[in-house]
Amino acid sequence: MTVPLPQDLLIHGALYLILNIFSFLTFADDKANAKSNQWRTSEKRLLIYAMIGPLGAMAAMKLLRHKTQKIKFKLVYLFLAVHILLIGYYLLPFLQVIRI
Repeated sequence: MTVPLPQDLLIHGALYLILNIFSFLTFADDKANAKSNQWRTSEKRLLIYAMIGPLGAMAAMKLLRHKTQKIKFKLVYLFLAVHILLIGYYLLPFLQVIRI
């Protein structure tokens, strides 16, 4: 038996995906600018984007090897943990209905 997903859940999921893609692209752009000696995105701004979209930020850090040595960017792991907890809390009512 499948339970239909509410429209809000799909909208929130799409928005979350967009935020993470934006975060990834911002990190990727900063990495490209670093290689070509161009204007860079500030670390503060990168951390704000990482707080909003930690999956994209972490993917960019791992795939592009960008900002992995900076101590303050270890916060991305904390941001991701908080997001996982919040998403789990948000999805809990739906998981109870499905009864896995």
